[in-house]
Amino acid sequence: MSLVDHLKEIICDPERVLTNPATVSRLSRDFYWYSPVLKELLSDKVGDVVVQPISVEEICAILRLCHATGVAVTARGAGTGNYGQAIPLQGGVVLDLTLMDTVESIHPDGVAICQPGAKLGTIENEARRHGWELRCYPSTVAKASVGGFLGGGSGGIGSVAHGGLRDFNTVRALEVITMEAVPQIIKHEGDAIHDILHAWGTNGIISRIWLSLTPAVTWAQCVVAFPSFNEAYDFSEQIAISNHWTKRLVTTFESHIAASFTPIRSIIASGKAHIFFMIAASQLDELQQTAKDRDGEVTFAALYDGLRTSPLLSDYTWNHTTLWAMKSDNALTYLQCGFNPVTARTQFSQLKARYGDDFLLHIEFMKNSDHIVVPGSIPVVRFSTAERLNEMIDFCREIGVSVANPHVNHVEGGGRYRQDHIQLKAKRKYDPKGLLNPGKMASYQREEDAH
Repeated sequence: MSLVDHLKEIICDPERVLTNPATVSRLSRDFYWYSPVLKELLSDKVGDVVVQPISVEEICAILRLCHATGVAVTARGAGTGNYGQAIPLQGGVVLDLTLMDTVESIHPDGVAICQPGAKLGTIENEARRHGWELRCYPSTVAKASVGGFLGGGSGGIGSVAHGGLRDFNTVRALEVITMEAVPQIIKHEGDAIHDILHAWGTNGIISRIWLSLTPAVTWAQCVVAFPSFNEAYDFSEQIAISNHWTKRLVTTFESHIAASFTPIRSIIASGKAHIFFMIAASQLDELQQTAKDRDGEVTFAALYDGLRTSPLLSDYTWNHTTLWAMKSDNALTYLQCGFNPVTARTQFSQLKARYGDDFLLHIEFMKNSDHIVVPGSIPVVRFSTAERLNEMIDFCREIGVSVANPHVNHVEGGGRYRQDHIQLKAKRKYDPKGLLNPGKMASYQREEDAH
């Protein structure tokens, strides 16, 4: 029998074994086109077949078959990642986990137990019904799956207070299915979760997740404009680093970026830098007065009523900022940077002096693992050539700005690879044939290829 015939026999539902070329092509893609480099590199890559399991037993059977036949398997969630994580480089099976979307429970101690295809927005809404909320989530929260977020994401809205996915035991535990002759289901807890987090599905298939939550807050949204980026940054930093303020989002943009937010043009002050806040509703009046005392212009302030709130300011933050900028000018792309909180202003000046409007500042404040709130950044940059882009990256690093390069298609280049190589060690252990998302862990080499 063919691979497809075997898969249909395993799944017992031919409608969940997808072979239509257009469908397979669509489900072999993510938002890799954010990067002009990856757009050229990956546009012709496609799987051979898409399978949509609905149980751990089905995943195990699929992996057992693919291990025996040497077929590559690339897992995907909603496909909202930006780095080509979910694009199969060597064809094979695309394992679409979106039907495994159950939020099993919200524990009274603030832990959500869920399947990998559960949408983060669904988890957020369910958690808030029980008095909890997500610690952090991406701007794609309405579509993004929790498994995809853990496999390829790092932080987002909420990180200013709670850090990223790797921090503070946010991911309490994971169950992972191995790619072996007889797949195992292994639970990772504590430090062992780092074997699997942000490894792009290269070293195991995440099948169940225990996610720590935080007590729900009644939030408000606020937009404050300042004549210059430096003034906006000073004010946003003051709010971000102070323990006085209960906040979920502090995002600062240069004026050119804010001008691209066409759906909310009515709350954007022309020619000014902007800060978007999610702040405790009880502090909204105080924040507005503090901004006015600093000569800031409050252009919008309202209560936040969940993810259906309109306008939803988080739709214009984190990597949605890049999307809106790209819509206004298709020559724009982005970098992922970390500024030094002590020398950030000097670093800003150096970058603007060298690149001007080809390097537009977009700051996302976030708490690091040392409990220090730092200026993370997703700057919007103008693309001309890969060489020019790499020169920007080199200059950033030269002046002490860290860069996680979103224009390379492997785990090591994306900024969350562990220097102790525990993700690589897990791949060697759990995927000895190198069949899980092959080509995406550059440091991996099969034993038989090494000799």
